[in-house]
Amino acid sequence: MKVLVPVKRVIDFNIKPRVKADGTGVETAGVKMSMNPFDEIAVEEAVRLKEKGVATEIVAVSIGVQQSQDTLRTALAMGADRAILVLTDVAVEPLGVAKVLKALVAKESPDLVILGKQAIDDDMNATGQMLAGLLGWAQGTFASRIEIADGRAAVTREIDGGLETVSLALPAIVTADLRLNEPRYASLPNIMKARKKPLETLAPADLGVDVTPRLTIVSVAEPPARKAGVKVASAEDLVARLRNEAKVI
Repeated sequence: MKVLVPVKRVIDFNIKPRVKADGTGVETAGVKMSMNPFDEIAVEEAVRLKEKGVATEIVAVSIGVQQSQDTLRTALAMGADRAILVLTDVAVEPLGVAKVLKALVAKESPDLVILGKQAIDDDMNATGQMLAGLLGWAQGTFASRIEIADGRAAVTREIDGGLETVSLALPAIVTADLRLNEPRYASLPNIMKARKKPLETLAPADLGVDVTPRLTIVSVAEPPARKAGVKVASAEDLVARLRNEAKVI
């Protein structure tokens, strides 16, 4: 079984994003970048499936600038077999990503696509669902457990009321949640081996996909600073402030 795992290069989760001085976006120059944490979980799950003998090949995919090769090399060091970089300087929106992935699915014919439920830079939470819609495949979102057997995937997913298990006929799309697993650290020998693993570079045009953005960013601004809280002397004072100042009661 072949598994396709899309990964995205984002600002490292330990870094506090800063807005550009001109308000046109978030500053990325000179900022540490890393693999989207949810995608890292997806790579780990694919590697675990391979270790169980369920998966036979793992293909990591990234869409973005040349530096996204570093993200793919991380996936290769974790255990992916080969990688594909769809090279573009355009900030690709979820629908564009889904269209590129659809074209790669047609090219690679995977049995399963595992990706993070969302990227921490835009928090869109849309790519997996859009890809499932374009392909007409079953989907299991917010997965906290995956079991593959007899051509089906049993996906336990987190919902508002607790846990729900869905049975999907393969091929299928699965989006990874935080509790699916804990990603491993790539060992030094595997990092060295990753340099020799194949990494193919394509352009969106090679796949017949137009990734021109449909949205325009008007402005980006820091959230307003929160006002300091105050202590109240009594419950009556609290009620009075809620009624007269906050006007919530």
